[in-house]
Formats: sequence, structure tokens, C-alpha cells
Amino acid sequence: MVKQQLEDRISMYTENARYYEEIKLPNRHRLVGTGPLCYRWIEKPIRIPDTASSRADGRTHGIAISATGQIILFHQADPAILIFNANGSLHDAWGEHFPGAHGLTLVQEDDLEFLWLTDTKTGAVVKTTLDGRTVLTLQRPPLALYASNKYAPTAVAVHEERYGGDGNIWVADGYGMNYLHCYSKTGIYLASINGTEGTAGAFNCPHGLFVDLRKATPELYIADRDNQRVQVYDLAGNFMRAFGADFLTSPCAFAVSGTQLIIPELRARVTVLDGHDQLLGHLGAHEASCDRPGWPNHPAHQIKPGKFNSPHGIAADPQGNLYIVEWMIGGRITKLEPQK
Repeated sequence: MVKQQLEDRISMYTENARYYEEIKLPNRHRLVGTGPLCYRWIEKPIRIPDTASSRADGRTHGIAISATGQIILFHQADPAILIFNANGSLHDAWGEHFPGAHGLTLVQEDDLEFLWLTDTKTGAVVKTTLDGRTVLTLQRPPLALYASNKYAPTAVAVHEERYGGDGNIWVADGYGMNYLHCYSKTGIYLASINGTEGTAGAFNCPHGLFVDLRKATPELYIADRDNQRVQVYDLAGNFMRAFGADFLTSPCAFAVSGTQLIIPELRARVTVLDGHDQLLGHLGAHEASCDRPGWPNHPAHQIKPGKFNSPHGIAADPQGNLYIVEWMIGGRITKLEPQK
């Protein structure tokens, strides 16, 4: 029965997606960036099923690439998780209990992959298998301030044991009280930080998290979005440094491609940094769109290939392709393919 229901669901979504694919997309492929930062822009490399909930909301918040090349999408619709094969066909769909679908992080333990999901409306932070079975739920941090204040977790980062880490889990309360909370790999609450530990000061919308493995010593990167910067801590929760105040406007999340750090910025651009976190350039910049009435939910004719509107999440695959999802009703997915 369950298998038949799943097959029926995928069939229905595939039919919807096939209908959606027939929409003509002029200039769907174009080049953005220059020199070593030149990419081919591919509009809608995968198709969000055209359902009532995706039309009513459908904001695309999180994206990840599995070891087998599957594209995993977390969006505010039912079901919230969509898993696509590398060729764009829908492989699986699940998750009817994530009204505030937001953060998506893929981790690996031994030969198994898991997803960490956050929900900003329910406060849920859960670890699941790729087929939707919950294996761990993190409880709300036991801090007095949450007795009467909002808890709205936006992201998770894990110091993974496969990279020599201790398995500790960091959770960003980016839409609530601007704290980061640390848990053991088994879900035991350990500690919290809020930015006042360091010289940069308190977090203001610590939206995205990322464990940077590009250097000899791993570090925790925090997209301190409303402060227009990134703060860097060690994995014990000690402040190291901050950067980006002179070139970032709205950092949301992180991905690494080679030595480069790629940061989607909510104000209509994707920013590329080198291995020392120095600015290399911006891709698809269109900040003027953010000042138009109704942003980010502009009518379709104002959403242009080659120009971002409201980048929110990002993933990179081993070939250097970048997948960017945007915060807007109906969602948006773009693939940037590097030009050698």
C-alpha cells in the first residue's frame, strides 16, 4: 500500500512537472560572470511540481547534492522534500509536516547519508534518512529566554566524524533570538553563543552555518546576515574573526567549490570568495529588484534569466556546478555550470 501510494504520488508530480516543462523559457541558457568566474546560467534545471501548495507558497529555501548526484530540495509546500535524479526526473517526495521548511544540511555517517532539517514555524530540528524516517530530534534549548520568546531555527552545521570531528551539532536560531546552540552527536544540549563572546559583537540574524574544511583547522562560519558580514568561530565556540563588512550585503548560506567559497546573498546576487575569503566577484547581481514594491514576489515577467532575485540556499557538486534556490513564492532554482 505504501509503495503504491509513493508511486502514485511520483506519477502525479511527474505529470505536473511535464506540464510545467512545456512553458517556453526564452534565453533560458546564457553566460554570467567573466574569466574564471564565467558560468552558463541554466534556468529551472529541475521542475517543482505544480501543486496548490507550491503555488500558494513553495518558497525554495534549502538544497543539497547527494553522493549519487541526486538533487534534494526543501521548500514550503506539501510534500516539503523533493528528491530529483541527476537527469531531472523526480525520484521521491515526502515531508507533510514542515510548514516552515527552511534549513537543509546533508551529512554522511559511514556509508549512510542523512538530512538535518529545520522548521522556523514549529521550531523543529530533525535528522532524517533520505527516505524520510526521523532518527533524531533536537529539543528546544533549555534557556530561560525561550520561555516567552520565539525559537525559529534556520540552519544546522555538523562537525562530521568522517572529517575528524566530534559529531557535535550547531543550530542557528536566525529568526528567533539570534543565538547558536551546540548539541552532542546524540542530541544532548551543550552550550550556546550569541556573538557577544567576541569583538565583532552580537549576531543579528545568524542565518546560515557551515563547517569550513579548507584550512588545516576546521572553523565554523556564520552568515551574520543583518550585520552584513560573516563571523568565524572555532568548533569549541570561541570567536576567531569576522569579515565581509566591506563587500557583503545579505549573506545567507555557504558552499565550497575547490578553494572558493560561494555565498548566496538575499539581495539579488551570489558572491564568490577565494581561499583566503577575499572577494573575487559577484554573479547575477540585480540589487535594484530588491527596491521594487512587492519584492521578492515579483510577477513572472520581472524575473529574468541571468539575474538573481533573492538567493537563499546553495549547493555545489563535484564538477563545480552550483545550484541556487531563491526565497520567493513559487520558488526558483538555477544551475550555474562553469565554463572551462
